[in-house]
Amino acid sequence: MAAFTASGSLGASLPVPAARLAHRTIKRRRVSTQAGRALEILGHAIEYLADEYVHSEGSLSMHDGPVEAVQLLMSVNRQIYLECPEVPTIAERCRSLLHLRAA
Repeated sequence: MAAFTASGSLGASLPVPAARLAHRTIKRRRVSTQAGRALEILGHAIEYLADEYVHSEGSLSMHDGPVEAVQLLMSVNRQIYLECPEVPTIAERCRSLLHLRAA
């Protein structure tokens, strides 16, 4: 059975069965201009801190200041993204249209 990995914080990965990925519906989100800008800035900050940490040649510890900063920024990034409204799938739109016609 093929397995993919879902990256967690800073390289920690969890195996995800391929069958579970196949049944997952990917939900798109409508990201406003303001949320998009915030996500872009946070992404750059996360990338910068991660690069600086890698180049500092420090030992990896979950209680390191830079690691905690990256985790905090990733958490805020995820929170902003998940607050954006979901875009209905094509199937949901079709069902909605059929329910309106049937009524």
